[in-house]
Amino acid sequence: MKHTTIIALALLTTLAACNKEKDYDATGTFEATEVTVSSEASGKILRLDIEEGDTIACGATAGQIDTVQLSLKRLQLMASRRAVDTQRPDIAVQIAATKEQIATAEREKARVAALLKANAANRKQLDDWNSQIALLRRQLAAQLSQLRNSTASLNNQSSSVAVQVAQIDDQLAKCRITAPLSGTVLAKYAEAGEVTAPGKPLFKIADTRRIFLRAYITSQQLAEVKTGQAVRVFADFGGGTRREYRGRVTWISQEAEFTPKTILTDDERASQVYAVKIRVDNDGAIKLGMYGEVKL
Repeated sequence: MKHTTIIALALLTTLAACNKEKDYDATGTFEATEVTVSSEASGKILRLDIEEGDTIACGATAGQIDTVQLSLKRLQLMASRRAVDTQRPDIAVQIAATKEQIATAEREKARVAALLKANAANRKQLDDWNSQIALLRRQLAAQLSQLRNSTASLNNQSSSVAVQVAQIDDQLAKCRITAPLSGTVLAKYAEAGEVTAPGKPLFKIADTRRIFLRAYITSQQLAEVKTGQAVRVFADFGGGTRREYRGRVTWISQEAEFTPKTILTDDERASQVYAVKIRVDNDGAIKLGMYGEVKL
């Protein structure tokens, strides 16, 4: 009887030791890439159509900042540009008269040259027409130079106004509050009716579909882990409820750090560990900050 009792106690001790064996190699918490969206413009927030917990697609409009003053300034610049464009000279029309005078002089010169051959005109008459044609050509060249300089100056003014219009267009675009990525709104820092300024936070968003488990491994485990490696991840929902997910190691820290107080590793005696990030495709059940375990 005594011998049987000793054997039973030994079996219970063995089972208890087996139950204490950990079925994970490292633990950590789930996190996501969070982006704080800040205002890029100054003015009154006309609307901010998001609430905490909402999902929003990348590039979707989340709100609008008042654009009245910017729109008025754009109209003013467009009017200035049109005024500049109307001052641009029509070179062909401006030089038409001078070119006609040159053509007339050329015909008269040809007529005098023909008369000179028939001894019906003198040499001075031909020289006079040559001088007249040369003078008209110099006038045409000066006229062209002046008109081209004037056109270039007006073109530069028009380009300058066009750049200012582009700047206003950019500012108008920045008055439209958009989501930089597809994800879930984690926090909302402003409301419609408030006045905002560049750099003021409006809301925080995170992609909760692809989340990461930040876990810590010991130097002994480091040899077993590499980037791209597939691992098993268990999300702890509390009350003994665990759900398994497939994960992939995306990052391994190059530097060791002291064991965080909230983290347990397979070797609890290790004073230094290495952080790793494991990507997990979330089915919507995992929440940020939840506890997770890794099996290598």
